[in-house]
Amino acid sequence: MTEVLTGLVGDVGGTNARFALAHVKDGAVSIDAPANLRAADYAAGVHAVRAFLDRLEPAQRPKLAVIAAAGPIEDGAVEFTNNTAWRFSERELAGACGLAAVRLINDFTAQALAIDHFQPRHLRRLGPAGAPPPRATAAILGPGTGFGAAARVDDGVSRAILSGEGGHSGFAPGDEVELEIVRKLMKRFGRVSVERLISGPGLLNLYQTLAEMGGEPAACERPDAVTRAALEGDRLARSALMRFCAMLGSVAGDYALAVGARGGVYVAGGIAPGIFEALAESDFRRRFEAKGRMSDYLKPIPTYVVTAPHAALIGAASQLSSLEAAA
Repeated sequence: MTEVLTGLVGDVGGTNARFALAHVKDGAVSIDAPANLRAADYAAGVHAVRAFLDRLEPAQRPKLAVIAAAGPIEDGAVEFTNNTAWRFSERELAGACGLAAVRLINDFTAQALAIDHFQPRHLRRLGPAGAPPPRATAAILGPGTGFGAAARVDDGVSRAILSGEGGHSGFAPGDEVELEIVRKLMKRFGRVSVERLISGPGLLNLYQTLAEMGGEPAACERPDAVTRAALEGDRLARSALMRFCAMLGSVAGDYALAVGARGGVYVAGGIAPGIFEALAESDFRRRFEAKGRMSDYLKPIPTYVVTAPHAALIGAASQLSSLEAAA
């Protein structure tokens, strides 16, 4: 009988630190005791990990951990892009938390690893009907506190995960309004990346810039307030949200071209599930396909919003078996 492998898994970004116990048996993953901690409540990342472990009974405390972190992993360590007070290292976490082995992976590497575990109930479709090819590269990307992107590369023979810092690539305006938005943001930031517009803080930047362009007051001071006002019918907030969705479609189409994502594009992160109806109503899909000579390449590629509540944790859990073998 196959034994169940249990480990700590984490999904840590600029705002939230999500932890759980993961159980893996015959490749199937289940998540237990999930907890969502506010990053601002802890001076250092290791304190948040300890806080989660301290909630467990001694017999529950795992010896292995795989933590997905929002930033580039270098030599077993990460400095968070949107939480500069925190730094993780595999060695520090193991020693401070009584763990036998720790692996850090990028948060969207974890999202890409989760693709093979998605069930139909975990996805909402945007775009054409029909299943993508069974052996093809798929992309996963999306906005939260920042913007992440990765791909599950499949050449028909083998698979690998491609991860990077796609949110920090340059944003390409799609019309005259967006050209003016970028001009104004260049005065504030110098360089305008995707993340400056397609993220929680980016939505606020977009809302405030549209208000300035229209000579209107910007009543909302937080990204969630913009979303809430938009869904309640506020005209300016609604305009910002619909523009945000259209820009997201444009960025998703660019990334699909960059990695050859014929196997589908999955929109993940903390924002997309809550604005699905706005995405469906917006120019998201039109902008996804609007790539000139390459439009026909993109038209058959399905796009999905990921609604699985623990996608990154599931992806992290899929690495526990290899971590155990290496420990």
